[in-house]
Amino acid sequence: MKWFTESRLFDLARQGQRLTHIAVVIPLSFLFVLISQFGIIPLVIIMGSIYGITGNGVSMEGLPALEAGFWMGLQLVFSFILIYVILWAWLKFFEKRPFWTLGYEAKNALMKYGRGLLFGALMFGGAVGILAIFGGVAFEAGDPTQQGIAALGGVALVLIGWVVQGAAEEALIRGWVLPVIGARYKPWIGLLVSSLIFALLHGLNPGLSAIALVNLALFGVFAGLYAMRDGSIWGISALHSVWNWVQGNFFGFEVSGTNAGGGTLFNLMETGADWLTGGTFGPEGGLAVTIVLLIAIAVTVFWKTKETQQE
Repeated sequence: MKWFTESRLFDLARQGQRLTHIAVVIPLSFLFVLISQFGIIPLVIIMGSIYGITGNGVSMEGLPALEAGFWMGLQLVFSFILIYVILWAWLKFFEKRPFWTLGYEAKNALMKYGRGLLFGALMFGGAVGILAIFGGVAFEAGDPTQQGIAALGGVALVLIGWVVQGAAEEALIRGWVLPVIGARYKPWIGLLVSSLIFALLHGLNPGLSAIALVNLALFGVFAGLYAMRDGSIWGISALHSVWNWVQGNFFGFEVSGTNAGGGTLFNLMETGADWLTGGTFGPEGGLAVTIVLLIAIAVTVFWKTKETQQE
């Protein structure tokens, strides 16, 4: 598979003067995320001065969906925006290459981004469909001001935050870690290491289970294959963002163990065994998502195009 061994992402990574050693890439990927999380501190101070701080942090209970969505979107932006800054600095001063070589080439960018949005929505919708078939979901009664049409404004604002968050994680893991390791060593090493790092970065999330950890690694494998085949990270950035948004603010589930906030269009809850539904971690911790990810990996690898047929 030429798209796997000679992905455009590897060509872009080689445009710098040096490729970061794997022994440096691994700890730096965790350090970059940790530093980025400190970006939320100024926002927390502002929110605390407005709403007050309790033992569980800033008290946001009872806020209208639009207001809650505004702050939730900002929290996502402030928590992840520094990843872009850090990556830009590392590429400029160490690897000596421009930021767009992470996989942000302009050619077909809009088409790839739109396709990623569509695939992400369909994939998570498929997981919900599997849950519904096995009786794993039900509608949940909730605050009418936080769901449906009343929550539309807040849900839209949170999407902006998910766009930043999803793309930041993809820029780091599939735009930098995977291509740098894959180009310097072997493509499969880049795919494996980047997938494990992605899973471990979520290792402290509430409600984590063995199935959830496997699913996180599987998402890493799928995302890596998708980005390698696409030759950019436009599509997988969109897919990642809309996956989280659909999960948390469209259907109302937990997103990797955390509450999305900002309201939800449909308020669903998991019912039944945790091994299927994911329990408190959300559907990403259950076998319904495992099935979707395995199918997505198979489709990504074996889907025939004119180029693959010529190969």
